Amino acid sequence: MAVGSANLQWSSLGFGVHPTSGYSCCSWKDGTWSEVSLMKEPYLQLHVNSVALHYGQTVWEGMKAFHCKDGSVRVFNDAVNHQRLSRGAKRMLIPELSLEKFREAVDLCVRSNVPFLPPYGTGGALYLRPILLGSGPALGLAPAKEYLFLVICSPVMNYFASAGPEILEQGVAGKVVLEYDRSAARGMGSIKCSGNYGADLFPSAEHKAEGFMVGLYLDPTEQRYIEEFNVTNFAAITKDGKYVTPESPSILASVTNKCLQQLAKDIGLQVEQRRVDFLQEVSTFKEVAAVGTAAVVLPVRSLTMRDKTFMFEKHQVMAKLKTQLEAIQVGCKLKR
Repeated sequence: MAVGSANLQWSSLGFGVHPTSGYSCCSWKDGTWSEVSLMKEPYLQLHVNSVALHYGQTVWEGMKAFHCKDGSVRVFNDAVNHQRLSRGAKRMLIPELSLEKFREAVDLCVRSNVPFLPPYGTGGALYLRPILLGSGPALGLAPAKEYLFLVICSPVMNYFASAGPEILEQGVAGKVVLEYDRSAARGMGSIKCSGNYGADLFPSAEHKAEGFMVGLYLDPTEQRYIEEFNVTNFAAITKDGKYVTPESPSILASVTNKCLQQLAKDIGLQVEQRRVDFLQEVSTFKEVAAVGTAAVVLPVRSLTMRDKTFMFEKHQVMAKLKTQLEAIQVGCKLKR
């Protein structure tokens, strides 16, 4: 099978579900994970009383495979995704999945879907979503006794591709969300579980109807300190040249953000991961970005809080970091 032989319209993919050759799957029962196999139909047979369905015992990841300049196919930074998935599984009482089993399932999914992998130079990737879920039934609140591990995939471009290239370059308008909290102060905000995203469906629909592409959440206790955007971390370049990103026990730590922080250090920037007081510090931000695996680096040109709008400059430093990250992902040499 040749990379990209499905001959899709790569430039118009956007970020959505596309038919593929299937997904990889294994099951856990009586203390043991089964062999990994390929499932060709995009459906699950699930008990109506599954714990995942009723009580949300599900954690998942977002990662990408790339067709690289040298012709190889590589999954980017998978060990870090496995670490984050493992932390989530522990919090949700889901059995441990080894890195070896994780990679076996990821590799099978990628190998089986090489025709749907966007070729080098298109700017696309094969988005991978490893999922751990409690498939076994229970009526009362309790961890499941049976589990599934799936790796599904879809060829994608940027998460916000539908906004258009001009908006992606110039930046989107954002709103500071004050009517809702993304997570509880001592809740599940740092875990990539489905409930965290479900909590954002209604607020996201509201501010998008108002013309704001993204919403920025503040801390749930004081609504003072920056937490994160709807589906991405917050990062800023300050006017004195620092890379600043919030630190909080209820933020889902982005793998992409970690990579950008390292790249920022590599070019000599001071990186600060700490509590960030929005109103006290917003005037010091030169560039603002929403960063994550699906979005990579989304420029944010403005943030509106109540009746006041704060404006930011077009990306320069963030654009350089994004270019360097994307070069690494496809195996190109960095230009210093």
